Amino acid sequence: MESNAETGTPFMRHNTLSQAMQIDPRRSRFPYCIVWTPIPVLSWLIPFIGHIGICREDGVILDFSGPNFVCVDNFTFGSVARFIQMNNEKCCTSEVENQVRYEQMEPETDPNHWDTTLRKSMQEFQHRSYNLLTCNCHSFVANNLNRLTYNGSSKWNVVNLAVLIFLKGQWVNKAAIVRSFLPFAIIFSVGLMLGGWTFVSMWAFLVFVLFGWFLLGTYCFKSMILL
Repeated sequence: MESNAETGTPFMRHNTLSQAMQIDPRRSRFPYCIVWTPIPVLSWLIPFIGHIGICREDGVILDFSGPNFVCVDNFTFGSVARFIQMNNEKCCTSEVENQVRYEQMEPETDPNHWDTTLRKSMQEFQHRSYNLLTCNCHSFVANNLNRLTYNGSSKWNVVNLAVLIFLKGQWVNKAAIVRSFLPFAIIFSVGLMLGGWTFVSMWAFLVFVLFGWFLLGTYCFKSMILL
């Protein structure tokens, strides 16, 4: 009986771990994921702009949502619309962190490295001011990925993060697609009917200025966009 119990223990642990890794939108659980949702008004005008967060190993969402405040398990602008599940095996530590581990005689691998890193980033952003243009939710997630050296890179920023979500993000369901694009379709159609090409020109100018700001702030004047 004892041998059977011992044999069953790893199997039970494996099942528990597998269940913990499963994505469950109904419970808002997205293990090892970056999640996205539209922002009222702003996303109605530019639908590919939204609010993002990063999730712990147990799927709980963390998002930088205001001055000195990181929201835990309560995604700021509603339920998740898109997500990308990251590969925890692609995380590695920097040379400095490895040297510290060596000096402290700690093991090379930390089974809770993902959550530990997210906790450090959360503690940092709990002392940061929030600004939509200079230090926002994308800054928080990019900071986490840089700390994780995800995919061997420590050059994550608001631009390549937004592109990653736009190109590879999976929709939770069809309702999420409708919720993300229907307001924009209505506003753009009404604006086009009432304002014609003047409205289109103003919309295009807004998009150009906003994207220009983040591109310049990320790649030309790096001190403008905080990570």
